[in-house]
Amino acid sequence: MTEDDTWSTLKRFTEARIGLGRSGSALPTHEVLKFSLAHARARDAVTAPMDWHAVEAGIDVLGLRTLNIESAAETRDIYLRRPDLGRTLSARSRSSFETEAKTEPDLMIMAGDGLSSTGLTANAVSLITALLPHIQKNGWRLAPILLASQARVALADEAGEILGAKAALVLIGERPGLSSPDSLGAYLTWGPRRGRTDAERNCVSNIRLGGLTYDEGAFKIAWLLGQALKFRMTGVALKDESDQAVVAGKSAPELGS
Repeated sequence: MTEDDTWSTLKRFTEARIGLGRSGSALPTHEVLKFSLAHARARDAVTAPMDWHAVEAGIDVLGLRTLNIESAAETRDIYLRRPDLGRTLSARSRSSFETEAKTEPDLMIMAGDGLSSTGLTANAVSLITALLPHIQKNGWRLAPILLASQARVALADEAGEILGAKAALVLIGERPGLSSPDSLGAYLTWGPRRGRTDAERNCVSNIRLGGLTYDEGAFKIAWLLGQALKFRMTGVALKDESDQAVVAGKSAPELGS
Protein backbone atom coordinates (compact mmCIF):
# COMPACT_ATOMS: atom_id res chain seq x y z
CA MET A 1 0.00 0.00 0.00
CA THR A 2 1.39 3.40 -0.99
CA GLU A 3 1.43 6.42 1.31
CA ASP A 4 -1.40 8.00 -0.71
CA ASP A 5 -3.50 4.84 -0.29
CA THR A 6 -2.91 4.90 3.48
CA TRP A 7 -4.14 8.47 3.80
CA SER A 8 -7.15 7.76 1.57
CA THR A 9 -8.13 4.87 3.82
CA LEU A 10 -7.83 6.96 6.99
CA LYS A 11 -9.81 9.85 5.48
CA ARG A 12 -12.83 7.56 5.22
CA PHE A 13 -13.10 7.59 9.02
CA THR A 14 -12.56 11.25 9.87
CA GLU A 15 -13.31 14.77 8.69
CA ALA A 16 -10.08 15.99 10.29
CA ARG A 17 -7.49 17.56 8.01
CA ILE A 18 -4.98 14.77 7.53
CA GLY A 19 -2.75 13.85 4.61
CA LEU A 20 -3.12 17.25 2.97
CA GLY A 21 -0.04 16.90 0.85
CA ARG A 22 2.32 19.72 0.01
CA SER A 23 3.53 21.87 -2.79
CA GLY A 24 7.18 22.57 -2.12
CA SER A 25 7.28 23.78 1.48
CA ALA A 26 3.64 24.86 1.47
CA LEU A 27 0.18 23.30 1.31
CA PRO A 28 -1.38 22.70 -2.11
CA THR A 29 -3.51 25.61 -3.31
CA HIS A 30 -6.75 23.60 -3.26
CA GLU A 31 -6.20 22.73 0.42
CA VAL A 32 -5.56 26.37 1.29
CA LEU A 33 -8.80 27.34 -0.46
CA LYS A 34 -10.73 24.57 1.33
CA PHE A 35 -9.41 25.81 4.67
CA SER A 36 -10.45 29.39 3.86
CA LEU A 37 -13.95 28.21 2.92
CA ALA A 38 -14.29 26.20 6.14
CA HIS A 39 -13.14 29.21 8.18
CA ALA A 40 -15.69 31.44 6.44
CA ARG A 41 -18.50 28.94 7.13
CA ALA A 42 -17.53 28.79 10.80
CA ARG A 43 -17.60 32.59 11.06
CA ASP A 44 -20.98 32.71 9.30
CA ALA A 45 -22.39 30.13 11.72
CA VAL A 46 -21.51 32.41 14.65
CA THR A 47 -22.69 35.71 13.16
CA ALA A 48 -25.63 34.76 10.93
CA PRO A 49 -28.98 35.93 12.35
CA MET A 50 -31.34 33.17 13.42
CA ASP A 51 -34.45 32.58 11.31
CA TRP A 52 -36.92 30.92 13.66
CA HIS A 53 -39.69 30.29 11.11
CA ALA A 54 -38.44 26.91 9.91
CA VAL A 55 -37.77 25.66 13.45
CA GLU A 56 -41.13 26.87 14.71
CA ALA A 57 -42.95 25.32 11.76
CA GLY A 58 -41.19 21.99 12.22
CA ILE A 59 -42.10 21.85 15.90
CA ASP A 60 -45.68 22.86 15.13
CA VAL A 61 -45.99 19.81 12.85
CA LEU A 62 -45.16 17.64 15.87
CA GLY A 63 -48.17 19.11 17.69
CA LEU A 64 -46.03 20.92 20.27
CA ARG A 65 -46.54 24.47 21.46
CA THR A 66 -43.69 26.99 21.29
CA LEU A 67 -42.89 30.16 23.19
CA ASN A 68 -40.39 32.73 21.90
CA ILE A 69 -38.04 34.22 24.46
CA GLU A 70 -34.81 36.19 24.39
CA SER A 71 -31.85 36.91 26.61
CA ALA A 72 -30.84 40.30 27.93
CA ALA A 73 -28.27 40.59 25.11
CA GLU A 74 -30.09 42.91 22.72
CA THR A 75 -27.83 42.38 19.70
CA ARG A 76 -25.50 39.69 18.39
CA ASP A 77 -22.51 41.88 19.02
CA ILE A 78 -23.48 42.37 22.66
CA TYR A 79 -24.16 38.64 22.96
CA LEU A 80 -20.64 37.77 21.80
CA ARG A 81 -18.97 40.36 24.04
CA ARG A 82 -21.15 39.84 27.13
CA PRO A 83 -21.73 36.13 27.83
CA ASP A 84 -23.35 37.05 31.17
CA LEU A 85 -26.25 38.77 29.42
CA GLY A 86 -26.87 35.66 27.32
CA ARG A 87 -27.53 33.78 30.57
CA THR A 88 -30.23 36.21 31.76
CA LEU A 89 -33.80 36.60 30.51
CA SER A 90 -34.88 39.95 29.13
CA ALA A 91 -37.61 41.77 31.06
CA ARG A 92 -40.04 41.16 28.19
CA SER A 93 -39.38 37.41 28.30
CA ARG A 94 -39.97 37.25 32.03
CA SER A 95 -43.38 38.83 31.55
CA SER A 96 -44.23 36.33 28.81
CA PHE A 97 -43.90 33.56 31.41
CA GLU A 98 -46.69 34.97 33.57
CA THR A 99 -49.32 32.58 32.21
CA GLU A 100 -46.89 29.65 32.26
CA ALA A 101 -45.38 30.11 35.71
CA LYS A 102 -45.16 27.11 38.05
CA THR A 103 -46.79 24.59 35.73
CA GLU A 104 -44.12 22.23 37.08
CA PRO A 105 -43.47 20.08 33.99
CA ASP A 106 -41.19 17.07 34.11
CA LEU A 107 -39.14 18.52 31.26
CA MET A 108 -38.62 21.94 29.74
CA ILE A 109 -36.85 22.01 26.37
CA MET A 110 -35.14 25.21 25.26
CA ALA A 111 -33.84 25.53 21.71
CA GLY A 112 -31.21 28.27 21.63
CA ASP A 113 -29.20 29.75 18.78
CA GLY A 114 -26.00 29.73 20.85
CA LEU A 115 -22.79 30.09 18.88
CA SER A 116 -24.14 28.46 15.72
CA SER A 117 -27.54 29.35 14.33
CA THR A 118 -26.66 26.89 11.54
CA GLY A 119 -26.35 24.05 14.05
CA LEU A 120 -29.75 24.73 15.59
CA THR A 121 -31.57 25.21 12.28
CA ALA A 122 -30.09 22.05 10.78
CA ASN A 123 -30.68 19.68 13.69
CA ALA A 124 -33.10 20.82 16.41
CA VAL A 125 -36.39 19.69 14.86
CA SER A 126 -34.98 16.31 13.83
CA LEU A 127 -33.64 15.68 17.33
CA ILE A 128 -36.92 16.69 19.00
CA THR A 129 -38.73 14.38 16.55
CA ALA A 130 -36.49 11.48 17.61
CA LEU A 131 -36.85 12.35 21.32
CA LEU A 132 -40.64 12.75 21.34
CA PRO A 133 -41.49 8.99 21.34
CA HIS A 134 -39.33 8.53 24.47
CA ILE A 135 -41.14 11.41 26.16
CA GLN A 136 -44.57 10.08 25.22
CA LYS A 137 -43.79 6.49 26.22
CA ASN A 138 -42.69 7.61 29.68
CA GLY A 139 -45.57 10.01 30.14
CA TRP A 140 -43.20 12.85 30.92
CA ARG A 141 -45.05 16.17 31.07
CA LEU A 142 -43.55 18.67 28.67
CA ALA A 143 -43.54 22.46 28.87
CA PRO A 144 -43.91 24.56 25.70
CA ILE A 145 -40.72 24.44 23.63
CA LEU A 146 -38.82 27.64 24.30
CA LEU A 147 -37.24 29.26 21.24
CA ALA A 148 -34.48 31.39 22.71
CA SER A 149 -32.61 34.13 20.86
CA GLN A 150 -29.08 35.22 21.87
CA ALA A 151 -29.04 32.30 24.30
CA ARG A 152 -26.38 30.72 26.45
CA VAL A 153 -26.97 27.35 28.11
CA ALA A 154 -27.62 28.86 31.55
CA LEU A 155 -30.55 30.90 30.22
CA ALA A 156 -32.64 27.75 30.75
CA ASP A 157 -31.81 27.77 34.47
CA GLU A 158 -33.79 30.94 35.02
CA ALA A 159 -36.61 29.86 32.68
CA GLY A 160 -36.83 26.44 34.28
CA GLU A 161 -36.91 27.96 37.75
CA ILE A 162 -39.84 30.19 36.78
CA LEU A 163 -41.77 27.23 35.35
CA GLY A 164 -40.86 24.95 38.24
CA ALA A 165 -39.50 22.33 35.81
CA LYS A 166 -38.00 19.17 37.24
CA ALA A 167 -35.39 19.11 34.46
CA ALA A 168 -34.28 21.41 31.65
CA LEU A 169 -32.90 20.27 28.31
CA VAL A 170 -31.05 22.86 26.22
CA LEU A 171 -30.56 22.21 22.52
CA ILE A 172 -28.05 24.80 21.35
CA GLY A 173 -25.78 25.53 18.43
CA GLU A 174 -22.25 24.55 19.43
CA ARG A 175 -19.15 26.62 18.85
CA PRO A 176 -18.30 25.79 15.21
CA GLY A 177 -15.18 23.90 14.24
CA LEU A 178 -13.51 24.04 10.86
CA SER A 179 -15.05 20.70 9.88
CA SER A 180 -18.34 21.05 11.78
CA PRO A 181 -20.02 24.48 11.62
CA ASP A 182 -23.45 22.86 12.08
CA SER A 183 -23.12 20.89 15.33
CA LEU A 184 -25.82 20.76 18.01
CA GLY A 185 -25.22 20.23 21.71
CA ALA A 186 -27.76 19.00 24.28
CA TYR A 187 -27.37 19.98 27.95
CA LEU A 188 -29.51 18.37 30.66
CA THR A 189 -29.88 19.97 34.10
CA TRP A 190 -31.82 18.57 37.05
CA GLY A 191 -33.67 21.18 39.12
CA PRO A 192 -32.85 24.21 36.95
CA ARG A 193 -32.38 27.41 38.91
CA ARG A 194 -30.16 30.46 38.72
CA GLY A 195 -26.65 29.74 39.94
CA ARG A 196 -26.37 26.21 38.54
CA THR A 197 -22.85 25.42 37.27
CA ASP A 198 -21.68 23.45 34.26
CA ALA A 199 -20.56 20.68 36.63
CA GLU A 200 -24.26 20.12 37.36
CA ARG A 201 -25.14 19.37 33.73
CA ASN A 202 -24.79 16.41 31.39
CA CYS A 203 -23.82 17.15 27.80
CA VAL A 204 -24.50 15.15 24.65
CA SER A 205 -22.38 16.76 21.94
CA ASN A 206 -21.78 16.72 18.18
CA ILE A 207 -25.35 15.86 17.16
CA ARG A 208 -25.47 16.35 13.40
CA LEU A 209 -25.24 14.59 10.08
CA GLY A 210 -21.72 13.20 10.09
CA GLY A 211 -21.65 13.10 13.90
CA LEU A 212 -23.92 11.54 16.52
CA THR A 213 -27.20 10.56 14.83
CA TYR A 214 -30.54 11.92 15.99
CA ASP A 215 -31.70 8.51 17.20
CA GLU A 216 -28.46 7.97 19.12
CA GLY A 217 -28.63 11.44 20.62
CA ALA A 218 -32.28 11.02 21.60
CA PHE A 219 -31.54 7.65 23.24
CA LYS A 220 -28.72 9.12 25.32
CA ILE A 221 -30.82 12.12 26.35
CA ALA A 222 -33.81 9.94 27.29
CA TRP A 223 -31.60 7.59 29.31
CA LEU A 224 -30.03 10.50 31.17
CA LEU A 225 -33.40 12.12 31.78
CA GLY A 226 -34.82 8.88 33.16
CA GLN A 227 -31.89 8.60 35.55
CA ALA A 228 -32.13 12.28 36.49
CA LEU A 229 -35.80 11.96 37.41
CA LYS A 230 -35.10 8.78 39.35
CA PHE A 231 -32.04 9.94 41.31
CA ARG A 232 -32.75 13.71 41.27
CA MET A 233 -29.33 14.71 39.95
CA THR A 234 -27.33 15.47 36.81
CA GLY A 235 -23.74 16.48 36.04
CA VAL A 236 -20.61 14.88 37.42
CA ALA A 237 -22.76 12.88 39.86
CA LEU A 238 -24.60 11.16 36.99
CA LYS A 239 -22.41 9.02 34.74
CA ASP A 240 -23.64 8.39 31.20
CA GLU A 241 -23.96 4.59 31.00
CA SER A 242 -26.44 4.58 28.13
CA ASP A 243 -24.02 2.57 25.98
CA GLN A 244 -24.28 -0.26 28.49
CA ALA A 245 -28.03 -0.13 28.07
CA VAL A 246 -27.60 -0.75 24.36
CA VAL A 247 -25.32 -3.72 25.04
CA ALA A 248 -27.83 -5.12 27.55
CA GLY A 249 -30.63 -4.70 25.03
CA LYS A 250 -32.64 -2.39 27.27
CA SER A 251 -34.43 0.78 26.31
CA ALA A 252 -33.85 4.17 27.86
CA PRO A 253 -37.25 4.25 29.58
CA GLU A 254 -36.67 0.82 31.15
CA LEU A 255 -33.49 2.04 32.84
CA GLY A 256 -35.09 5.28 33.91
CA SER A 257 -37.98 3.61 35.73
